Amino acid sequence: MISYLVYVIISIVLCTQHTLAAVDEVSTAKNNSVEITKGINGLDKIILRQIHGSAVELYLYGAHVTSWKNDHGEELLLLSSKAIFSPPTAIRGGIPIIFPQFSNLGPLRSHGFARNRVWTIDTNPPPFPPKTINGVFVDLLLKPTQDDLNIWPNSFEFRLRVTLGIKGDLTMTSRIKNTNTDDKPFNFTFAYHNYFRVSDISEVRVERLKSLDYLDNLQNRTRFTEEQDAVTFNAEVDRIYLSTPTKIPILDNKKKQRISVHKNGLPDAVVWNPWNKSIVDLGVDDYKSMVAVEASAIGKPVVLKAGEEWKASQRLSAVTSR
Repeated sequence: MISYLVYVIISIVLCTQHTLAAVDEVSTAKNNSVEITKGINGLDKIILRQIHGSAVELYLYGAHVTSWKNDHGEELLLLSSKAIFSPPTAIRGGIPIIFPQFSNLGPLRSHGFARNRVWTIDTNPPPFPPKTINGVFVDLLLKPTQDDLNIWPNSFEFRLRVTLGIKGDLTMTSRIKNTNTDDKPFNFTFAYHNYFRVSDISEVRVERLKSLDYLDNLQNRTRFTEEQDAVTFNAEVDRIYLSTPTKIPILDNKKKQRISVHKNGLPDAVVWNPWNKSIVDLGVDDYKSMVAVEASAIGKPVVLKAGEEWKASQRLSAVTSR
C-alpha cells in the first residue's frame, strides 16, 4: 500500500511539474523508497529501496538495471569494470533490455536499439494485475524515434515496470504493444540479458537444463541436446536453450548462494560466459565473477498483430546459506 501511494504521489508530481527535482522531493518525504538522481556522466538514475536494506538502481538510458543489492548490501549483478556510460554505447553488465532483435538474428544492429535509447517515466500506465503492485516500483516507457522507424518501420509502445519486492526480489514486467495504424503485424525477439555476480565462475552450476535442446552460438547455432546434469564452466559458453522451465536456479557453491530466474512468457534461456575472450568494454578478469542467464524469447519470434499487446516478466530471487 505504501509503494502504491508513493507511485501515485510521484505520478501527480510528474504530471503537474514534469521535473526530476520534484520527484526527488517526494521521494525524500517517503523515506527515499523511490529516488531520481544523477548517475555516472550525469545520466538520470532511479533508486528503489526497501525498508530491510535491499536496493535496485536503474538508468533511464536503456531502462538499464545496473545494481541489485540484497538486505545485507551485497551486490548480485556484475557491472563491467570498463562499462561505458556514454550514449549511444550500451552499458555493459547489469540487465540490458534486448529488443526488437536478439544478437544478429535480423537486419538490425546486434541486440536491437532499446538498450541504446533514453526511456521516460510512464506516468499513466494501463492497469497492472494487483499482485504486481506488491513492492516499490517504477514504470518506464519507450516509443520509437524517427531513427528507429527508419531502420525498423513499426510503431510500438514498450512499457516496463521494475519492482523491488518486500523480500528483495527484483521483478521486471514488459508489455509491448503494436500501435501500427496500417494494420501491419510485426515480429521481434527479446531478452533480459542478466549478468549475475558470482564468487568464482568455476564454482557455478546452472541447473534444470538437462535433456533440453540448445543452439550453440560457438558452432554456428548448431542444435544439440544438453546431456549434463548442470551447465558448468571451464571455457567459453554461449548457448540458447529452447523451451526451458519457468524457473532456472544458478548455484554458486563457493558463496553458498542460489539465484533463481523465474520467468513468465519467456520460453528460452541464454547461458553465457565469454571466458577470457577480449571484449573492449569488459574487464580482463570480469568473466571470473559473472555468469549470464537470460530470460528470453528467441527460438520462435513473437508475432504481434496491430493493436495486440505482448506481456512477459522475470522475477529474480537470491538466497544465501550463512
